[in-house]
Amino acid sequence: MRGKLFGDLPSEVAVLTAVAFSVAIGFGIVAPVIPLFARHFGVGRAEVGAVLSAFAFMRLASALGVGRLVDAIGERVVLATGIGIVAVSSALAGFAHSYLQLLLLRGAGGIGSAMFSVSAMGLLLRVVGPTQRGRSVGLFQGGFLLGGISGPAIGGPLAAWSIRAPFFVYAGTLAVAGTVAMVGLRRAALARKSDKTDGDKPGRTSLADALRQRTYRAALVANLADSWAAMGVRNTLVPLFVLESLHRGTGWVGVGFTIVAGTNAATLIPAGRIVDRRGRRPVIVAGCLLSAASMALLALSPTIVGYVFAMLIFGIGSGLLDVAPAAVVGDVAGKGGGTVVAAFQMAGDGGSVSGPVVAGWVADTWSYGTAFWVTTGILAGAATLAARSPDARLLEHVENGLPAPSHDESATMGVPTNGAGRA
Repeated sequence: MRGKLFGDLPSEVAVLTAVAFSVAIGFGIVAPVIPLFARHFGVGRAEVGAVLSAFAFMRLASALGVGRLVDAIGERVVLATGIGIVAVSSALAGFAHSYLQLLLLRGAGGIGSAMFSVSAMGLLLRVVGPTQRGRSVGLFQGGFLLGGISGPAIGGPLAAWSIRAPFFVYAGTLAVAGTVAMVGLRRAALARKSDKTDGDKPGRTSLADALRQRTYRAALVANLADSWAAMGVRNTLVPLFVLESLHRGTGWVGVGFTIVAGTNAATLIPAGRIVDRRGRRPVIVAGCLLSAASMALLALSPTIVGYVFAMLIFGIGSGLLDVAPAAVVGDVAGKGGGTVVAAFQMAGDGGSVSGPVVAGWVADTWSYGTAFWVTTGILAGAATLAARSPDARLLEHVENGLPAPSHDESATMGVPTNGAGRA
């Protein structure tokens, strides 16, 4: 299995993919139960929503601080600590006897989640070379996706037995993930103590330096747009659209989500190969345009056939955007840059937090079609920004045995001149 999937990739990629699967399957088990458990305390729908928002908000609020922590002490320690925080907070949530306890513990879990996700992605992007980043991100995201799909199948029967049990099982899967991380990543460097370069090893890239690059800004916007479409439209509006506009049952909601998950999974690894061989920019543009086309199709063809095709197209587009923008972040951050990765995560979390609210408001004020068109415009804007940005492509230099790009070439290609982005 490793020979076919991971090939020449560093062993850390396989370890991080296994960790991602363990984390995601646990979250998939507990996620459907959280609203029901909050409701168990006799609170209203707004309070139930606050429990969900607390996790996302604390991820967003703590991300930059986590990035600085990664730069100071290294990814492995932050990763294991973050998993530990989520595990403990989840186990304690299973014992919660009040709504306030559940709310605070989910907020603490959000901080731990930020620590895990920023450090895991940072380490993944740091240990691989520029011609491996697309494949590595595709496998890592595939671990998350497979775990996320598998979790609810376990969580449903478990919740029927006890509404508290999923929280303890989630803590258990996190304990497994943390153990795998500490053992499998024990050889990973703990930290870079300074920004000084050592031989051909690049120093750390600051967030200010990264933000000066159009390539990086395009990756941020693409991540925000993808999260807006996924969380604000697919997860929030599409189920209501199917029920209220298409007048179909919840079974068709499941069909659409299954189509998205299946096409997304099928896209990740091929997308990674294309990103590594052809460059980041074409894949980002294609992903944004395909996702935009899916939203436009929902607006133009509010039928069950249009819905099915839209979900098919969205799964492909979203799969492309799960890989290419993160590879750009790796090019920019090079061998270190926790805040660079953290800001990328914040852009996605920002889309996840604002998308459901704004898209829902647009749908309430005007129509579902208008909300779909707004999302189409956001994705099209992200595609335009990506198309006008340079492509940080080092592949040609690596394959042809050429030296790293000169200062002028780096500026043209969008590659940071401090050496970041070189293998």
